Amino acid sequence: MDERTLKRLEYDKVLENLARYTISPLGREKVFSLRPVTDRQTVQTWLAQTTQARELLRLEPGADPGGSWHDIRQYLRRATRGAVLEPQELFEIGQTLGACRRIRKFFAERPGRYPLLEEIALNIGNFNELEKKINRTILPGGEIADDASPTLSSIRRRLQRAQQQVKEQLESIIRSPACQKYLQDPIVTIREGRYVVPVKQEYRAQVPGIVHDQSASGATLFIEPMAVVESNNEVRRLQVAEKQEIARILSELSGAVSVRGEELTRSLEALGQLDFIMARARYGEQLDAVEPRLLPVPRLNLKRARHPLLSGHVVPVSIHLGYGFDTLVITGPNTGGKTVTLKTVGLLVLMTQSGLHIPAGEGSETGIFNEVFADIGDEQSIEQSLSTFSSHMTNIIQILNRVGPGSLVLLDELGAGTDPAEGSALARAILERLHEMGARTVATTHYTELKNFACTRERVENASVEFDAVTLKPTYRLLIGKPGSSNAFEIALRLGLAPDLVELARSFMTAEQLEVADLMQQLERARQQAERELEEARRMREEASELKERYQALRNELLERRENILARAREEARQLVKRARQESEEAVRELRARLADEAARVREEAIREAREKLAGMQERLQPRVSRPGPEPGIVPASVSPGQTVFLPRFNQQGTVVALPAAGEVQVQVGVIKVNVPLAELRLPAENETSRGEVRVASLVQDKTRSISTRLDLRGLRAEEALHEVEKYLDDATLAGLSRVYLVHGKGTGALRAAIQQQLKTDRRVKSFRLGEHGEGGAGVTVVELA
Repeated sequence: MDERTLKRLEYDKVLENLARYTISPLGREKVFSLRPVTDRQTVQTWLAQTTQARELLRLEPGADPGGSWHDIRQYLRRATRGAVLEPQELFEIGQTLGACRRIRKFFAERPGRYPLLEEIALNIGNFNELEKKINRTILPGGEIADDASPTLSSIRRRLQRAQQQVKEQLESIIRSPACQKYLQDPIVTIREGRYVVPVKQEYRAQVPGIVHDQSASGATLFIEPMAVVESNNEVRRLQVAEKQEIARILSELSGAVSVRGEELTRSLEALGQLDFIMARARYGEQLDAVEPRLLPVPRLNLKRARHPLLSGHVVPVSIHLGYGFDTLVITGPNTGGKTVTLKTVGLLVLMTQSGLHIPAGEGSETGIFNEVFADIGDEQSIEQSLSTFSSHMTNIIQILNRVGPGSLVLLDELGAGTDPAEGSALARAILERLHEMGARTVATTHYTELKNFACTRERVENASVEFDAVTLKPTYRLLIGKPGSSNAFEIALRLGLAPDLVELARSFMTAEQLEVADLMQQLERARQQAERELEEARRMREEASELKERYQALRNELLERRENILARAREEARQLVKRARQESEEAVRELRARLADEAARVREEAIREAREKLAGMQERLQPRVSRPGPEPGIVPASVSPGQTVFLPRFNQQGTVVALPAAGEVQVQVGVIKVNVPLAELRLPAENETSRGEVRVASLVQDKTRSISTRLDLRGLRAEEALHEVEKYLDDATLAGLSRVYLVHGKGTGALRAAIQQQLKTDRRVKSFRLGEHGEGGAGVTVVELA
């Protein structure tokens, strides 16, 4: 783009505003070197970069990926030439390396979220080790850390001790009563890097030592006493050693920077590029700008566009070019906003082709123009004074020599500054030529002939800046398709010109001119009245639409509430029915359980009564025998598992299964295991076998009379219940029962599981199952005995 055109459109001021949002000299340099480009792909990439940067600011407003960093290019050049960098320079390099690390980490943690920015960040190298080394060595302010190297740490400790020793020696001198009268002041100071004391001139001989300085009056000599000369020499030697070690450390760090010099330069370039892009994003936020849509052809459609350099209340302008027409002729009064409209169009096109977002409304779009030309130089220019007709023509001639298809031409007050008739003719000829050459042109004028030209020429359109005929003030609105009038008489009256002079001026105009002017004013008033009515109708329509939307929303809300209430009612009813069903089912289960328990109780009672009757009959039928005395035989002192013993109670021999526990011994008699006291056991004799056969028959009869088919284990612990089951199965087997009922209840099921687990391994058990309806259900296990 031509630099003069950029200057006329105040593009440089846009760059100055943009530069305020950079944080580095590299970013500022890139701002001021920015120029519009004509490559569509480049413009698209630049705009996308700005959009992604604004998205970053929107999603992560507090994020500052890099933080502060420095322009270290000069330091890098010196380091690569072998120079030793100063501590402060190395410290700034360390800060910049920290910014590199933070930016790399920021985008590494957000892969694919900001792809164009991430692509730039990939050019930043990894300098973590060099950063740590510098930060460990250089402190803020350019100080060298004590632990920069073991040698430096040792030197500084020795230096501190030596300095302390010198101070202590001098302190003893100045505190000495004999020496205090020789001193000007009782203080220790430093001259030429050595510790001295201030001595009065007349006592020079009384304080032997080396004179390093004297006061301006000559009354005070700064003497290094001989007693501390050697200590001061040691301090000086250590200071020299310290400087040498610091120089070595700085040289080593400078060399490390030099080795990574090229990589650092590339990284610095990437930092500057990111700073430049973020500045574009911040500037776009400040302008409330949007990304324009790029068109494949050179035309534009700007909606509610605003001049980026104007502040306060700015009236936006909407303008399009290249759709129904290629040339737009804008007429209207001075101070109406024609020149601002021209500059707004030109500046927004330049900003777009520079990758900047533009201050306009959503849906604004523009193509890529090969060239942008402008001839704007009247008294309304921000920086230039009046331009002559010659300067205008010179600019226009240069434009005509370079213009072509795809060019945007902006002409202000075309043909002004000369005879109106000749000026209007020249202006029309220039517009014709630009139109023939395929340029997109926007021109402002006061010539009526150009208004007529726009009405009769194909793809040429009139436009005007609106003037309020009631208030006699411009509204700054652009009206495309309607020619405007200069309203010179009305503006003169508003500015304070005497009414009689205005009337005298009107008298000089022809009747036809007055009629045309009056007709234009009437048309303008009628148009403004129609627009006001249209605006009122639009407002009322919007209010009606809003009321309709509110009514519809309220209706939908009521319907939704109704559905919610019905849904809640249905759900509550369903829950009530569910609870009622559950309660009824629980009641039925309880009733069945009670009935089953009652039936079992009645059955048990009937069986018990039958057994009692049977026992009574047996007692009556059996002969009466006298109660036997103590059983004969020898009671064993102790027993062991596997030992054969005789059980007088059963008149049967058995085998000891387990050792005595709680005074009882477990003995197996046939298939039955019984627990008997040790005192009831006897050592077996040879004739005990025949006696056992008689007693077993009696034992079986006893068990048959006393045992029940139902064992209630409810309330017992698992261990107790298993013990009861074991004894009960012995008795049931002895009694010859084929089926028994173990009542364990439902509960948690732990007791039932323990009992059934034991039944699985018991040889006396043929099978077992849970009780059926009428037997007790899941609270009873029915056992079939072998």
